[in-house]
Amino acid sequence: MASHPSVQPTVFHAPLRDQFEAFLDEHRSALHDSLSGLTEEQARRSLVPSKTTLLGLVKHAAFVEKVWFDEAVTCRSRTEIGIPASPDESFDLDDDDTIASVQDAYRQACAASRRATADLTLDDLLRGNRRGPLPLRWVYLHTLRELAQHCGHADILREQILAGTTHPR
Repeated sequence: MASHPSVQPTVFHAPLRDQFEAFLDEHRSALHDSLSGLTEEQARRSLVPSKTTLLGLVKHAAFVEKVWFDEAVTCRSRTEIGIPASPDESFDLDDDDTIASVQDAYRQACAASRRATADLTLDDLLRGNRRGPLPLRWVYLHTLRELAQHCGHADILREQILAGTTHPR
């Protein structure tokens, strides 16, 4: 059963920033865990015409973390950070990408995001985004929206993958 820390009573009355971070971490964890228990072949299985695979979704999520919490905070270029120039490229899987390596990279990216924003307030402006300066509050909301969408994608892909390996009740 999925854990939902965001529905704990302590989060209901927590400061807004703590609420944002509880929801972000809940979705980060759900996306990370969408690969748990799968084989490498299952994680790479393509079920849609786009580049979207479960492994690619988690790899893309690491890219998202680096765009919003490294590029936007530090103003470093994507080349300096070592990430693809476009979101579409962030779904590309290399031969050496594995469940373990992609999950580890994602955990590291999430930890770096938490460190990068630890001393910021929700009203602090992040100046390194192509849209111009944006408050951390907006970046949290945007990232949460993107993670929620990708968690939904991951749920459907995982269900389709596992439907081929399990028997109906």
